[in-house]
Amino acid sequence: MEFGVLTLLPPLLAIVLAIITRNVIPSLFAGVWIGATMLADWNPIMGFYVMFQDFIIPVIGDEWNATVLVYVALFGVLIAFFQRTGGAEALAKFIAEKVKSRRGAQGSTGGMGILLFIDDYFNALTAGSVMRSVTDRMKVSREKLAYIVDSTSAPTALLVPVSTWVVFVMGLIGAQFAELGISQSEYLTYLTTIPFNFYSIFAVLFVFVIIFLKLDYGPMAKAEFRTMTTGKVQRDGAQPPSADEITQAEPLTTKPKLMNLLIPLIVLLAMIPPLFLWTGGYPGNDFVTAIGEADGAISILLAAFTAGILGLIMGMAQKLFSFKEAISIYMSGIKGMVLVFMILILAWSIGDVAAEVGTDEYVSTLAEQLFTPAIIPALIFIISGIVAFTTGTSYGTFAIMIPIAMPIAVSMDLSMPLAIAAVLSGGVFGDHCSPISDTTVLSSAGSSCDLVDHVNTQLPYALTAGVSGIVAFVAAGYTESIWLSLVAGIVVLILLGFGLNRMFGQKIPKEPETNA
Repeated sequence: MEFGVLTLLPPLLAIVLAIITRNVIPSLFAGVWIGATMLADWNPIMGFYVMFQDFIIPVIGDEWNATVLVYVALFGVLIAFFQRTGGAEALAKFIAEKVKSRRGAQGSTGGMGILLFIDDYFNALTAGSVMRSVTDRMKVSREKLAYIVDSTSAPTALLVPVSTWVVFVMGLIGAQFAELGISQSEYLTYLTTIPFNFYSIFAVLFVFVIIFLKLDYGPMAKAEFRTMTTGKVQRDGAQPPSADEITQAEPLTTKPKLMNLLIPLIVLLAMIPPLFLWTGGYPGNDFVTAIGEADGAISILLAAFTAGILGLIMGMAQKLFSFKEAISIYMSGIKGMVLVFMILILAWSIGDVAAEVGTDEYVSTLAEQLFTPAIIPALIFIISGIVAFTTGTSYGTFAIMIPIAMPIAVSMDLSMPLAIAAVLSGGVFGDHCSPISDTTVLSSAGSSCDLVDHVNTQLPYALTAGVSGIVAFVAAGYTESIWLSLVAGIVVLILLGFGLNRMFGQKIPKEPETNA
């Protein structure tokens, strides 16, 4: 069934309603329903049947999605234990002793986001939850915290060559190499895309430009002004996706210990590399092959489960709670992620609906009609951004666009790394702009920030980095020079930052210094 331009209706309806109503779950539900209604010959009653039968129930039963839901639940458990054992408060106090300014609190959050490069979900949930009390104390808005977390999670996972994202993209590259008859290393090919991944580079760079040059503008400047003048880290009536079980749990001890957070966290991080190798078939496979074939999701799930059990044991050993109370805390951590589960399930469903009605094919066909050689990388970036924005998934965008971009690069003798990088950059760009993105949801959840507020405040910054990315991809299309393209993009990024701050900034009161 051909729907033409109406293929854009389901994701756009969800996005528009989310922005208007500031309530993402009904908005996503409406988007899935209208898409299902279209597939049911525009019968609205049958649309409900198709919605549940063909989309919502199947996405819950999908092995990957189920793994992610369990994975998110286990991180909810970890966060609950970090708070109830006092580990999160101890870390907050430790960092607060070192951090003497708002700038330092924001910079520390950005640094943690880069260090937790192994996976964007892990990054978003951990960095936001650990740093939230520090940034609250230093009067940094939740919107700013969510922006820093979001903009150093997915981009970092693509720029560091060992992460769950790298594993997924290598699989897509390898499948296309087989189709195109190319015998190259998928991993080495991926490495060559990193310098061309302009949006990811600019997104991370811009975080620190905004922090250290104080260039806030637009809705973010208003949010920061509100927090500095009223002490309110989020607006009145804000609805964070994570529940009170996650965000307002009080420590069970008056003497919080840093080891209650550090030991489980160190165990979690230490387990991930060997689990990657084990699930990838090492030593039967060599190191690179094992990393490439690793099951990243289950590896991190097992590590998170172990760390959660360790947290439970440590709390009981310190007599902070009994076994029965530990189970109660465990379940409260899972319960605190219920809203996240609902949003993720509906976001995945609307992505499947968009694919079924032909959103990806419509956008891709439209793009191919506009292709001219020198601007192909920029157009691939833009179209990938549109697909990611309307479907809410970087992974889905990679799966849609890499099989389009790589054959185009071969047929028109274009740089293969540049074409792949344009897809990766565009996927992250659209993901950052979309209120139905899973990483956007998890960044909001970890930071305990209203989802729509996060999108509204992050959008101008993402668009600034996106425009700079377009400039860099156009330069790369004409010159194929990494350095010239990077310089051109960075110059535009800095100039736009200063210009927009001058036009749409807001004078923020002088930040407090603390000796705490």
